[in-house]
Amino acid sequence: MTESRHQRQGTAAAMTQPVSRKNLAARYDRVRSRSCAIAAPLSAEDQAVQSMADASPTKWHLAHTTWFFETMVLAAFDTKYTVFDTAYRYLFNSYYESLGARHPRPQRGLLTRPSCSEIERYRVHVDSRMSVFIANAEGETWQRAARLIELGCNHEEQHQELILMDILHALSCNPTWPSYHDTKPHAIRDASTFCWIDFPGGDHEIGHNGDGFAYDNEAPCHTVRLNPYRIANRLITNGEWLKFMADDGYGRPELWLSDGWSCVADNSWTAPQYWQCDNEGLWKVFTLSGLRTLDPEAPVSHVSFYEADAYARWARKRLPTEAEWETASKTVSLQGNFLESNVLAPQSSGNADSLTQMFGDLWEWTQSPYSPYPGFVPMAGAVGEYNGKFMINQIVMRGGSCATPVDHIRQTYRNFFYPHMRWQFGGVRLAEDI
Repeated sequence: MTESRHQRQGTAAAMTQPVSRKNLAARYDRVRSRSCAIAAPLSAEDQAVQSMADASPTKWHLAHTTWFFETMVLAAFDTKYTVFDTAYRYLFNSYYESLGARHPRPQRGLLTRPSCSEIERYRVHVDSRMSVFIANAEGETWQRAARLIELGCNHEEQHQELILMDILHALSCNPTWPSYHDTKPHAIRDASTFCWIDFPGGDHEIGHNGDGFAYDNEAPCHTVRLNPYRIANRLITNGEWLKFMADDGYGRPELWLSDGWSCVADNSWTAPQYWQCDNEGLWKVFTLSGLRTLDPEAPVSHVSFYEADAYARWARKRLPTEAEWETASKTVSLQGNFLESNVLAPQSSGNADSLTQMFGDLWEWTQSPYSPYPGFVPMAGAVGEYNGKFMINQIVMRGGSCATPVDHIRQTYRNFFYPHMRWQFGGVRLAEDI
């Protein structure tokens, strides 16, 4: 969700439709402005901190996304462009081996310089030149560059979610429990009554069909054969997870994969990340709005694949495959609690007897390993460098979260994380065979 997110989401893309210059210019401005708006509540000190190796400082995200446009577009296609600072090629490269050496990822928090204000000047420099380039590029240069600009916008949207994921983790390390943004607690509303939605077996198409933008890992569209299955109408709630914990869910090795059981022991897991129990036995959870009383009706968040799988075993169910998830998702509209809702926390499903929360709220763990689709071919060049090479030892997640921009999600979108990771906005939906 990507080096962090880049470990999860590919950067190569396919766009088969003509690119509208006007629409792309507007999209570029919108995405770039939103990154600055997301960072605005943070102090310079906030933006410099790196709380773990999987996370990055906010100012590094702001610089890296700018480096992408400078390196992949301006330096490649604009003969009049002057690089802002040659050192940035080393400092803000993430994983592109073909583009040269880079600053070690776990040490990004040591980069006190360049300062936040200098990175802001860097963004202004690149944005100013990008505006001129988008207005004037022509012919084959424009067609090739336009696809990379669209890719860069999607890449920056990934980092917008990463900024929120990473700052949540950083602020959780502060014993004063500071908030990223202040919102009043939402009134608790009941989650939907748990029920099953049945889906027939047979041949189903999954994967991107070639219309519009998609990452290369979403293609090609292909046919899968599914057995009849059912999938839960909503995500598992905090209250349901508390029952798992009360039944010694974290202490029963028979519920856990071997690696998961080792992970529980090595990390002393007894609850989802960001949960804590006060002296009176009341559970609270740290959120982007600070420390809040746990809402039993809201979906459980920040759990690893190992935890999701153990819960499913405890419930005598299983996690859906990504093919089952995608097939089911085609029956609902692409709506939900996304970044634009400005809630920045997963919400209760509310009363409904249909499929809910498929999009937004939380990324949903599947049981599917992140591997190439039949016929997968990464894009040529640096932008296609890493996606294929990360297709090992990771698990697919689907659907987007409360921190994902709404125009970043598709039914075919494949997110991916290592099974032990849980700082992402990840939740659980159950499935079973019919």
